[in-house]
Amino acid sequence: MIGTTLAGVAIALAILFLNLRKWWTGGRALKDLIPTGQGLITGAFSTVCVGGLAGWLAGCTRQATNFGGGKVVSGTTGTDSGGTIASGSLGSLSEEGGVVVFILFVATVAAYKAFSKEEKGRLIGAFVAGCILCATAGVAGMLNGLPEIANSLGTEGKNFFGGQM
Repeated sequence: MIGTTLAGVAIALAILFLNLRKWWTGGRALKDLIPTGQGLITGAFSTVCVGGLAGWLAGCTRQATNFGGGKVVSGTTGTDSGGTIASGSLGSLSEEGGVVVFILFVATVAAYKAFSKEEKGRLIGAFVAGCILCATAGVAGMLNGLPEIANSLGTEGKNFFGGQM
């Protein structure tokens, strides 16, 4: 797993700040948080995907943000913030949980296509933030039950479709 740097975390927090500031200074309608929430959740789940497109995107996102964040933070402050911080993992997905995450990704792509340009930007930004923050030990420790939710939903779905309910 590609680690996260302090500069990468700073970029993720800046993205979230800008997304939430727009909502806070606006009408504060809960529906306006949907792109941000969906992006964060999808980004978080992509960090537990050990392979495939989701895992690859999460790794590339961290790598690009770490590099870019290091340049931006260093250029702004003159300090080096490129050292890695403690990495964490949310856990792992079962086969059934993988199906739930697949459906989440399909829903996210469909939502992206339906969103306005501004909402698309918030979704992508929150996805990036989710990929970065959920790879840190602190956030991963707080959200370590997230994969179990997907695993449980998948198991329930498998039981339902298998007639075992």
